[in-house]
Amino acid sequence: MKASDLMVAALEAEGVEYVFAVPGEENLDLLESLRTSAITLVLARHEQGAGFMATTYGRLTGKAGVCLATLGPGATNLTTPAAYAALGAFPLVIITGQKPIKTSKQAQFQIVDVVSLFTPLCKASTQIVNGNRIPSLVREGFRLAQEERPGAVLLELPEDIAEEETIEPVIPPHDRRYAVAGDAALDEAAERIIAAERPLLLIGAGANRRRASKALRKFVSDTGFPFFDTQMGKGVVDEDSELYLGTAALSSGDYVHCAIEKADLIVNIGHDVVEKPPFFMEPGGQTVIHINYKAAEVDQVYFPQLEVIGDIAGSVERLGNRLDGKLQCDRSYYTALHHEIASHISETSDDERFPMVPQRVVADVRSVMARDDIVALDNGIYKIWFARNYIAHEPGTILLDNALATMGAGLPSAMMAAMLAPGRRVLAVCGDGGFMMNSQELETAVRLGLNLVVLVLNDAAYGMIRWKQDQLGFPDYGLTFSNPDFVTYAQSYGATGHRVERSADLVSVLNAAFEAGGVHLVDLPVDYSENKKVLIDDLGAKVCEL
Repeated sequence: MKASDLMVAALEAEGVEYVFAVPGEENLDLLESLRTSAITLVLARHEQGAGFMATTYGRLTGKAGVCLATLGPGATNLTTPAAYAALGAFPLVIITGQKPIKTSKQAQFQIVDVVSLFTPLCKASTQIVNGNRIPSLVREGFRLAQEERPGAVLLELPEDIAEEETIEPVIPPHDRRYAVAGDAALDEAAERIIAAERPLLLIGAGANRRRASKALRKFVSDTGFPFFDTQMGKGVVDEDSELYLGTAALSSGDYVHCAIEKADLIVNIGHDVVEKPPFFMEPGGQTVIHINYKAAEVDQVYFPQLEVIGDIAGSVERLGNRLDGKLQCDRSYYTALHHEIASHISETSDDERFPMVPQRVVADVRSVMARDDIVALDNGIYKIWFARNYIAHEPGTILLDNALATMGAGLPSAMMAAMLAPGRRVLAVCGDGGFMMNSQELETAVRLGLNLVVLVLNDAAYGMIRWKQDQLGFPDYGLTFSNPDFVTYAQSYGATGHRVERSADLVSVLNAAFEAGGVHLVDLPVDYSENKKVLIDDLGAKVCEL
């Protein structure tokens, strides 16, 4: 068969459902092979949109998403999704084209050393130089992308290799199991936990896997272990629990850090130093037990004293057996703090001011979303408010990026979620700055017939950086802009536009949009003056009195 046909057959053997793409002429053989396959081609309007959709597919399913671009500028536009996958630990396979490598009459036109460019961002970056290598390179690429710690893999398929003949069979994938932690490490972890006066559990992004989430929910329920989570660990264990002490949206100084300061031992499950630090370790401070698939990457703010390495679900189950009925720690402080934090979080959640304050936005969004509905956030200051205030019940229901923290990913991520969960409400929450970076994907969403609501928080500025600028005492400069009429803009793509003009209307507008179906954009003016009041002034004056 033709090498491009073999490539597609190898993708089919891996269970690939979609290829998200902005093809170029160097991909045309592969495009033709895809046309007659069982794989659905999803044409995006920018390579970033294709890459973010593919990465979110990997994030939500655990199977590598696949995106396709041409050489040169097409490939370079996928560097941000590759970094998004690398830092976020999302499985992704990137396929790019290239000019013929055996003979070429176009000199260096559009030629970029794509393989070298992606090497720092990928677990493997390889040019396919012979069609017979395709089965092994595809199988190895998916294995690397999907195994812990997941990430991105790049395969470059040159134009002349894609069209050559080959007879190699595909290599089917096989099941694999991770090693389990050793008894000695688990025994020591159990002994330290039982001996602690105020142990505390931290749930990080690495625990946001299906098997790990199930094991952790049972572990918390059986042991009564007080817990908090990182932004990317939200929803692994239901946050609607008196054992939940909040999400570490900031690295220090928040209410949850009162609990961290009181704890004498922290069991850290699934966190690594790529995610913004949920707290800072200090010499002579709390003992930290690191439980993860891989050893800790030691940093100045993270140097655990004990490591339990192996399959997280297996480690948690076996640790839970050792703690059965033996966790007799003092929970009174944590219980009191839980109620104090809940009281602070609910402040101004019914505030009538307009433009709306972020606390009211989060509360109203939570009220219209069911337990398993999905909120996909772009990146901006509102992400901190959602991390602190939004109660997540199920894993994969609030898609935060707290690793690369790139703007422009919110809308494509929500589109992927809507494709995978057509029976659930899916809401993209984007700042006006981040939304406009990939807003053209509204056309893709309409073309795909998705049911999706996009909430654009409109402050005509890069609000997060403006807040930081103010925090540093600098003048307000260089961070404001003008926006299009978002309602008309949505309508120009065939979507439905709405504009909220008073706080009391947001819930009804969102509900009506979801009930109508199709793609909707809601333009919501926001007031970020609460950033300074709550996140700087109030927290600066906070005293951990309990």
